Amino acid sequence: MTTPLVSNRLASRVSIVTGSSSGLGRAIALAFAANGASPIICSDLRPEALDKWSIEEADVPTHELICRRYGEGKAVYVKADVTVASDVEHLVKTAVEVGGRLDVNVNARSVFLGCKYAIAQFLSQEMPSSGHRGWIINTASMLGLVGFAPNAGAYCASKGAVVLLTKQIAVEYGKEKIHCNALCPAYLKTPMTTAVYANEEFRKSVNDMTPWGDWGQAEDVAGCAVFLASNDAAYVTGLAMTIDGGYTAQ
Repeated sequence: MTTPLVSNRLASRVSIVTGSSSGLGRAIALAFAANGASPIICSDLRPEALDKWSIEEADVPTHELICRRYGEGKAVYVKADVTVASDVEHLVKTAVEVGGRLDVNVNARSVFLGCKYAIAQFLSQEMPSSGHRGWIINTASMLGLVGFAPNAGAYCASKGAVVLLTKQIAVEYGKEKIHCNALCPAYLKTPMTTAVYANEEFRKSVNDMTPWGDWGQAEDVAGCAVFLASNDAAYVTGLAMTIDGGYTAQ
């Protein structure tokens, strides 16, 4: 028996989610599936899930979990190194082969090539009756918007570049009805942050700087990704959405 959908907000939207085996990418892929996206092309260097932060069935690869919950064919796994152009091109081609088109591209890993090949695919497709060619969602960080501690310069600069690339794409391709938005989360409880979260002094320092007083969950960001890929965000593009417990409001 399959799991009932949470909603049909993303009904039948053919979606790519990179970095989908773990952390934020996994949470976004599962949230997309729960809201009707299908098929979802789950991409990473490996299919195995690494999540240990209160995620059900953590030993089951993301694409398999989606198929178990919502039915066979709802997701497939494609191994891809998203820093390699030919891998990303193949990823987009696979989405079209499996789903007939591409609707949503979520770059939870490596943004530039994902944007490049998604835009080319969107422009090659006939304009849907909805009047929206496609949705790109890039993963940045709140530290792409504000400075942070010493020695964080390279990270802040790289995430700031993602934010400005997102805005430029929104401006350049707005008349083509391609949405491009960025998720800018604060510190999240994910496998990647296990070590720093275990550091009580560091964890407390982040909590003290955050009005909400705690770290977020990957699911907090995934819900925002669902919104940005839905018709509810029909007039939203070029947005750097902060999911940060109020950190950047200070």
